[in-house]
Amino acid sequence: MSLEDRWKRYRWRLIRGEPVDPPVNVAIDEVLTRRVGSGERPPTLRFWGRHKDEVVIGRFQSVSNEVNEEEARREGVEIIRRTTGGGAMFVEPGNIITFSIYAPLELVAGMSTVDSYAFLDEWVVEAFRSLGIEAYYEPINDISSKNGKIGGAAQGRAHGAVLHHDTLSYEIDTARMLRILRIGQEKLSDKAIQSAEKRVGPLRRQTSLPREEIIEHMIETFAGRNTADGLTEDTLTPEELAEAERLTRELYGTRDWIYSIP
Repeated sequence: MSLEDRWKRYRWRLIRGEPVDPPVNVAIDEVLTRRVGSGERPPTLRFWGRHKDEVVIGRFQSVSNEVNEEEARREGVEIIRRTTGGGAMFVEPGNIITFSIYAPLELVAGMSTVDSYAFLDEWVVEAFRSLGIEAYYEPINDISSKNGKIGGAAQGRAHGAVLHHDTLSYEIDTARMLRILRIGQEKLSDKAIQSAEKRVGPLRRQTSLPREEIIEHMIETFAGRNTADGLTEDTLTPEELAEAERLTRELYGTRDWIYSIP
């Protein structure tokens, strides 16, 4: 069986996420990973819905090292911690596209971590290239272009499933990002902003398409490339949402989780 055919073994579901509070998205990731791993839910592609500005730090990072908390509070930016590794990300809902893939471990069986990142993001690169964006995969977990980095991925394997999610930049307020993230704090100047601008390649600067049209094109590419009979539209069940809300109250929305020291 070819690698492309691995995708087509499954009947994929699509969730267009409704906006939820920042830590709820992290909890949903756990819930759906568990349910796909146990066979209670088919493999699923979910786009995150957001309505608040946030900073998402990686599982093994420290808030104090990554975030200017005083500035974040002043600007109403919530801080959350995800379950996967990687770096801190500054998120403004209209300027970011985040999706998660939940699949059985068999989808990436026999692959190294590096190979699995490339495999799970091939369709994203294809979607962008078909829009005229010169995108490419950059090991270990970035999607880049000749105009700069577009986004990055993180991954976890647990409960009999693989969770793979990407956060992609549609547009970015670089000056605001540099005020809130500690990177570049000592040299927050026009030169620092210009330097950061050169390293990123948000989608809006590479195509005239609205964010929503890019998401639709990504969905169409996934369905045409990775499925045998298309994506079935779906939503979270009441039970899944209730479980995510419970996990948020008990874990992902708590100070103990957010400020834990790995």
